Amino acid sequence: MATASEEKTGFAAKLDTYFSISARGSSFGQEVRGGLTTFFTMAYIVVLNPLILGFVPDKAGNYLGGGTEPNLGMIAAATALIAGVLTVSMGAYARFPLALATGLGLNAFVAYGLVGSGALSWPEAMGLIVLEGVLVLILVLTRLRLSFLVAVPMALKKAIAAGIGLFLAFIAFWDSRLVNDPGSDSVPSQFGEGGAINTWPTLLFVVGIVVGGILLMRKVKGALLISIVGMTVIAFIIEAIAKVGSAADNPSGWALVVPTFKDQDWSFSPDLGLLGQVSVFGAFTSGPAVITVLLLIFSLFVVDFFDTMGTMTAVGEEAHLNDEEGVPANSQQILIVDSIGAIVGGAGAVSSNTAYIESASGVGDGARTGLASVVTGLGFLVAVFLSPLANLVPFEAATPVLVLVGLMMLAGVVDIDWKDYGIAIPAFLTMIVMPFGFSIAAGIGMGFIAYVILQAAKGNAKGVKPLMWIAAGAFAVYFALPALQTALGL
Repeated sequence: MATASEEKTGFAAKLDTYFSISARGSSFGQEVRGGLTTFFTMAYIVVLNPLILGFVPDKAGNYLGGGTEPNLGMIAAATALIAGVLTVSMGAYARFPLALATGLGLNAFVAYGLVGSGALSWPEAMGLIVLEGVLVLILVLTRLRLSFLVAVPMALKKAIAAGIGLFLAFIAFWDSRLVNDPGSDSVPSQFGEGGAINTWPTLLFVVGIVVGGILLMRKVKGALLISIVGMTVIAFIIEAIAKVGSAADNPSGWALVVPTFKDQDWSFSPDLGLLGQVSVFGAFTSGPAVITVLLLIFSLFVVDFFDTMGTMTAVGEEAHLNDEEGVPANSQQILIVDSIGAIVGGAGAVSSNTAYIESASGVGDGARTGLASVVTGLGFLVAVFLSPLANLVPFEAATPVLVLVGLMMLAGVVDIDWKDYGIAIPAFLTMIVMPFGFSIAAGIGMGFIAYVILQAAKGNAKGVKPLMWIAAGAFAVYFALPALQTALGL
């Protein structure tokens, strides 16, 4: 009896064989549907990435793109283009149902940790992303990445993801002013204004969390994107009626983008001028001390390193594509594309691109092969021409998604043994220092250092992998860097 692939002829048969569609129990229709589901689930990044990267001036006072004013459309166009090219590459080369786009968490680290701190210009920061991507690619090609992955306990890997989720949620709460500075020395922060929600933008933010949560709970495809679009429409209605205006002119106004059609560019001609705005070695010549730059690269490396490993394993498990040891099919090819994603993302000045856990939504809708990723990537390429719409979305309409994505990133903490303090304390420090210290790298460093110390204290020093000792030592130097610089006269 002929198999499904044998019954196909010509180009369809070649596609079926190349992507193993029939062999994985799938169909063309199933792959297209799954690919579209993944796209609509994660298309919010085209709107959200500009909001994270676009409003932070660098040490020279320039915004991403080189101007003295934010250009969200330019960032959105480059975000969509690079996500499209890389996701198509993932599907065509790795033949795995995994989509890539600018990594949430890492883009916040670049915006607030590298650029917002005044240490680097935008081109210099993106140059570090490129160098970090080259480092990861070398480790992949030499197969050392898997060795490094084995060195870090699974509990800390899950804690890193959870900590980044809390960090994203904190950014959303703070920038929406749901949590804010009361201007008093008695307490460091407050909820709303004196415990009350009394501005339209903040109310919209809260409603966005509720609506997005309901859509997710009811498993609506594209729930996060629907939430952003829906809240944006409501924001336009509020602005048209209440004339809230900008927070620069009205303390109760919109924090970043005023939802109005006034002075908008409706040409829908994508501005790709952001591509190539990168200075690969600029941080070494005009940035901070060399050791600081090296540690920043290491921090980027650590933040970027583990996310894909967990994501590809989780998606592979959902799609039943992992082997008996839990290793996904074509894992080496997946890691190569992901590493290139960091390089291309930095070169395109949109931050490192990495695999998205939202790919699991497409898998849940039937995706089993790389053809689904090709479909998702084509969706992003179409979105390039819709990038001017990014200038219409107020922060308060988009950032509820950050809270919900943060929730998703917390899912893995249930697997941490919270009764084993040798694991629980480092995991907790990793998670809690990220938002409270407003630093992803600090959270990872505290977790690593606490882990090696506690394991040594209970007589398990030999059980700690050498690479963990090296990483903890590097972070110890990182934390002591200001004192070391002062002592060395740097």
